[in-house]
Amino acid sequence: MRQTHAERNAATRKALLEATARGLAHGGYGALSVEAVAREAGYSRGAVYHQFADKEALVIAAVQQAEKSWRREVGVPAATESDPVAALVTLARGHAVYCRRDVARLLITLRVEFYQNDHPVGRVVQSILDAGIAFITSLVAAGRANGSIPAGAPDRLLALAYYGALEGTAVHLAGEPGVKKFDELLAERAVLGVLGIANP
Repeated sequence: MRQTHAERNAATRKALLEATARGLAHGGYGALSVEAVAREAGYSRGAVYHQFADKEALVIAAVQQAEKSWRREVGVPAATESDPVAALVTLARGHAVYCRRDVARLLITLRVEFYQNDHPVGRVVQSILDAGIAFITSLVAAGRANGSIPAGAPDRLLALAYYGALEGTAVHLAGEPGVKKFDELLAERAVLGVLGIANP
């Protein structure tokens, strides 16, 4: 069956965003070129500009797409847990699995590249990070309220430490041989340690 114009546009956009995500994960914003994205996706440079106003718009769309897929695959399952510690463990294990893919490095790469740099892409990345930290902070507060997370550092500081332990573990394990046997477990242990909860 022949594709409609809308279906062709959607397929083109999807291919361009995936190529952009791979390019960003491996080289960052500065090294990314519209020409390379088009070539990687199998389209012309004109196809990129038909879909996106410029490189910045292309990258912001790729970042938003990555965040949407992370939320669907990791954030939503964690948010459905009724127990805050179970939610934090689900988040950690899900993030470890998500980090097996190149796209997971996109936000990390851009966060480092645009650190303390007022740029539209950096602002989008920072807003995603802020939302993630706020979610983790709310889970920490809920865990302390029900007694499952011990008292200690302020909730937001503990959330930042949780995030740092999780990102550090997942990033360093990503791509290692045999990682699929251990990444989820090690991510869980890393965050439980930061939270002050004994590992099983």
